[in-house]
Amino acid sequence: MTATPTFAHVVLQTSRLEEMRDWYCTVLDAHVVFEGHGLCFVTFDDEHHRIAFLGAPVQLDPRSPTTAGMHHTAYTFPTLTDLLDRYDVLKEKGIVPTVPIQHGVTTSLYYQDPDGNFVELQIDNFATPDEATAYMHGPEYGNNPVGVSFDPDLMRQALVQGIPARDITTQAWALETSPDLHDPLAALTS
Repeated sequence: MTATPTFAHVVLQTSRLEEMRDWYCTVLDAHVVFEGHGLCFVTFDDEHHRIAFLGAPVQLDPRSPTTAGMHHTAYTFPTLTDLLDRYDVLKEKGIVPTVPIQHGVTTSLYYQDPDGNFVELQIDNFATPDEATAYMHGPEYGNNPVGVSFDPDLMRQALVQGIPARDITTQAWALETSPDLHDPLAALTS
C-alpha cells in the first residue's frame, strides 16, 4: 500500500440529536456546519465535519456496559494548561469527568456524553511517538496499562504552584496525591 489514510469523522446514532449536538459543541468548542433531515454535522477544526449525529427514527435502547461497540473517542490538547483550562470551563458548566486517568503515556479526562459514550480529552506525556512507544514497552505500563486515577483540581494547584508539567503527569504523582481514588477500569466499564 502506498497511501496512508487520515481520520475524517465519527458518526453517532442517537435518539437525543439536539442534546448530543449541544454537548459535543460545548465539550469540544465545536460548531454546527449543517443540520437538517435528521442529521447534524459539527467540527472544531479545519475539517468540514468531525462528528455527525444521525437521528434515529425510533427510540434507541440506552447504552449499557454489556453493549458491544465503540468505547470512546479521544481528543488531544497541546499542553497540560490547555487541558486543564478546558476542564475548568466544562466544570463551570456542570460537565465533569467520569474518571480522570493518568495512563502514563497520556494524562486523560474521560467524560460521558448524554448517550453514555465516553469522550477522552488528553495530552500526550511524551514529546515524540517513539518515546511514548518506548514507555508502553516498559515495566510501569506493562504492570498497569490502564493507569491510576488522579484529582484534576490538585493537578491544577500543582501547576499554579510552578511544579513542571513533566513532574505531575506521572503515575507516581497521581498515586502520591490521590491514593484513595476509585479504580479507573471499573469507571470505564460500568
